Amino acid sequence: MHDRENNDSPGGGRVSIDSAQQASAGELVGRLYQDHALELVRLALLLLGDQHSAEDVVQDAFLGLQRSFDRLRDPDKALPYLRACVVNGCRSVQRSQGRRRVADRYAPPAPSVWSAEAAAIASEDRRSLLTAVASLPERAREVLAFRYFLDLPDGEIAAALGISRSTVSSTASRALTALARKLEESS
Repeated sequence: MHDRENNDSPGGGRVSIDSAQQASAGELVGRLYQDHALELVRLALLLLGDQHSAEDVVQDAFLGLQRSFDRLRDPDKALPYLRACVVNGCRSVQRSQGRRRVADRYAPPAPSVWSAEAAAIASEDRRSLLTAVASLPERAREVLAFRYFLDLPDGEIAAALGISRSTVSSTASRALTALARKLEESS
C-alpha cells in the first residue's frame, strides 16, 4: 500500500509519489547528475560560449527534472528530457541576450567568450573553428553540438530539438558547408 494523497488534496488534485519512490527519484537524478552534468555543461557552453551561463542552464534543467520527476512516466526518458531542457534554456539565455543587444543598438554584439581554461588549452585552429561555429545560426549550432559533441543519432537529435530527422540532416549539411567556407576564408 502506497502513502498517496487522494484527489481531494489541497495540492489541486495531483497525486504525489510515496516516500520510497521519492528516494529512488532523488537517487536517479543524483546519478544522472554525476554521469551527465559535465557533458551537459559542455553542450551548453558550445551553444552559449559562456561558462557561467552554461552552468546555470544545466542546474536549472536538473532542478526542473527533480521538481517534475513524479510526472515523468518513463525514467529512461530523463536524459533526453534534460538535453531538451538544456537546449531550451540556452535558447532563453540567447533570447535575453538578443533583447539586450536590441536595447543597445549602437554597441556591436559581443563575440562569444570562451572560458580562460578552454582558450589556454585550445590551439589556434580550434579557436578558429569555435569562432566559426559561434557565427552559425542557433539551430545549426544545436544540431552540430548534438551530432558531433554528444554523438547522438539523427532520430534522438530530432526528438530533443522538436524537428524532423530530415531537418536535422539538411541543417547539418548546410552547417558543415558554411563552416568549411568560413574556415577557408579565415585561412
